Amino acid sequence: MTYNIAGAPFPVVICELNAGETVICQAGAMAWMTGGLRMKSGFGGKGIGGIFSRMMSGESLFLNEYAAETGSGTIAFRAEAPGEILAIRLGGTKTILAQRGAFLASEKSVKMEIALQKSLGAGLFSGEGFVLQRFSGNGLVFINIDGTAVDYELAAGETMLMDTGTFAAAEDSVSVDVEMVRGIGNMIAGGEGLFLTRARGPGKIWMQTMPLSNIAKALSRFLPKR
Repeated sequence: MTYNIAGAPFPVVICELNAGETVICQAGAMAWMTGGLRMKSGFGGKGIGGIFSRMMSGESLFLNEYAAETGSGTIAFRAEAPGEILAIRLGGTKTILAQRGAFLASEKSVKMEIALQKSLGAGLFSGEGFVLQRFSGNGLVFINIDGTAVDYELAAGETMLMDTGTFAAAEDSVSVDVEMVRGIGNMIAGGEGLFLTRARGPGKIWMQTMPLSNIAKALSRFLPKR
C-alpha cells in the first residue's frame, strides 16, 4: 500500500491499495473511494477486549474495513478536525503510544490496545483522561494531529513537560505520565492548569500545537451566554 497526505489544514490521506490489501478506519472516516473496494462494518474482529479498548480510548464501537479483493483501488480518509494526519510505519518491536481518540486508519495488520497512565488520580482530573492508545504490529497507522505536529528525539533520561493537551504520540520506549504542577502560586496564577504531561526518554515524541480543547476554550469567549 502507498499513500499521499494532502489538503492541510483540512487533510485527507489517500491510500492506493493493491489486490489483496485491506485497511481499517474509524466509522465515518472514509471520504471517497473508487469502485471495486469491498466495505465491511463491524467490531473489528477483536472480540470483547477490542470493543472495550475502543470504548475506553475514545473511539467508536465500530470499525470499517475496506478490501481490494480483485484489483487495485483508491480510498481517502479525512481528519476529524483542522490539523495534520501523522503516518507512522510500525515494524515488529516498534510500538507507538498516542493520545485518546487519535486513531484514524491503519493497515489491518496493526493492532490497537489501551494503555493506562501510571498516575490514575492525576489522569482522571487532568481533563485529558488517563487512557492512551497503543499501536503495535507491522504496517502503517494514521493518527489525527490537532494543529501542527512537532517532534523531538529524547535521550535516555531526558524529559519534556507539556500542557496535557499538547501530547500527541510517543514511541513506547518513552515513559508518559500526568503530574500536578508544583507550587500553589503556580497552580493559581500560572495559567497552565493544575496538570502537565511528562515524557521521559529515550525515544521520539510528537506534540500538537493547537489541541481541540484550546480551540473550544478560545471560541467559548465569543459564544452568547445564557
